[in-house]
Amino acid sequence: MKEIIEVRRSDGSFSKVVVGDVLNELADFLPDRRVVIITDANVHRRYMNIIDRHDHIVIGMGETNKTLLTVDKIYHELIELNVDRECFILGFGGGIVTDITGFVASTYMRGLRFGFIASTLLAQVDASVGGKNGVNVEGYKNMVGTFNQPDFVLCDTSLLATLPDREFRAGMAEIIKAGAIADPALFALFEHHTMEEFRKEKALLTQAVTGAIRVKAAIVATDEQEHGERRKLNLGHTFAHAIEKSSSSFLHGEAVAIGLCMITHLAVRLGTLSEEDARRITSVIASAGLPVDSGVDIKRLLKALRLDKKRDTESINLVVPTGIGSCDIRRMTFEALDATIL
Repeated sequence: MKEIIEVRRSDGSFSKVVVGDVLNELADFLPDRRVVIITDANVHRRYMNIIDRHDHIVIGMGETNKTLLTVDKIYHELIELNVDRECFILGFGGGIVTDITGFVASTYMRGLRFGFIASTLLAQVDASVGGKNGVNVEGYKNMVGTFNQPDFVLCDTSLLATLPDREFRAGMAEIIKAGAIADPALFALFEHHTMEEFRKEKALLTQAVTGAIRVKAAIVATDEQEHGERRKLNLGHTFAHAIEKSSSSFLHGEAVAIGLCMITHLAVRLGTLSEEDARRITSVIASAGLPVDSGVDIKRLLKALRLDKKRDTESINLVVPTGIGSCDIRRMTFEALDATIL
């Protein structure tokens, strides 16, 4: 059984996100042209029988590899492989692989067609969907990138069975975030089910993954290049990116969980969110076994915020929750933000 979610692109065509038992049907999604796979060492080791059927490039693992240096090395390998504009690039891996693959495919020879097999929960519900591709510069998240959607994203939940528990929970943070943005029923799943149930019950996990993708797809369809509505998908991310810049202790999803708690507390102070809804959000995050505090000095985080890509000289866009399943975009000066938090 498969769920197909279509994400409209600016030219009127669709990027397809397919959720279900689809890995064995990969050949049905690949175009009739040469395919080159970009992956990491761990995924290559697990799925060598699929990857070794094609030319492939293996990159390093971890956030420290999500750089222009890695991109440059891939360009050189593509040249050595005589890859031209008739080739198709397939990113097979987690969010780092899909971000890099999308950026490379969008820029090599001014653009090649590409698709993804998302192997982690974080990639399936967030990183690989919606067409944001990019790399970090000097530790600042996604400072160089493109908006360009893949032909397809394959989200086979059976790939998640081997995920370490910590990575699984970190991916769940993005699903909680999606529910908090626009789907109260999706959010409520986490009030009625434990992480163990999501891990063991495939139908429940598929429901959560599909729900998060539908939230993102609906928003991206209205604002592909983040001029307005798409900014809502950054709920919790502004503080999360500051945490990631200031500390190496957290996975991205863990930083998002903390960032969601921080913006929730700020929303209560600003009067946009009730204390009861704030309690529900922080309770769900804690019950999921996710961190709720970074331990990083708040002044250090506020300093990192001033270099966020969503800011200008004196202010920044913040996505502020207004209820379970609703949020607003608020422009705040750094002076006002400091005064509210400190």
